[in-house]
Amino acid sequence: MTLPELTEDCSRCAGLCCVAYPFEAHEDFGLLKQTDTPCPNLAPDFRCSIHSSLAACGFGGCVAYSCAGAGQRVTQVLFDGETWQDDPDLLTHMTHALRVLRPIHEALLVLQEAAALLLPQDLRNRCNELTAAMCPDEASSIWEFEEEAVQDALAAVPEFVETIAPFAQDRG
Repeated sequence: MTLPELTEDCSRCAGLCCVAYPFEAHEDFGLLKQTDTPCPNLAPDFRCSIHSSLAACGFGGCVAYSCAGAGQRVTQVLFDGETWQDDPDLLTHMTHALRVLRPIHEALLVLQEAAALLLPQDLRNRCNELTAAMCPDEASSIWEFEEEAVQDALAAVPEFVETIAPFAQDRG
């Protein structure tokens, strides 16, 4: 089983995080922004026009954010490199896909760390089962990730993490 890229590569994304999520004007975001609305700081090339001064401009939430590779997977794999700027009808589909895929990628990161622990065979098997369930074969649309087996595996990760916590603590 091959894991997807789990590190963000903004150069291969369509600025999805800057569109998909709402912002509330408070200490982490310098403005109010609705879901599925491009941030006014998003440049036409999908780069942040204030990236070098995000924290100073009140966008600490952006500084802390990581899509864990989901953004480029949505853009490059699920949408074959097309963007919502090329076809505005894709906007809600792409942002929905990011909101589905990002928690899966984050869970896969956790499971990747778990796999590096010295776990008993039953927990190692469970880790592999959860990972495999969240990596559907030849997934080419968001629907594969919305399947019950994938979503059940995602929901099972927090409980799994609790069961392996003693092994992670022994490592530290």
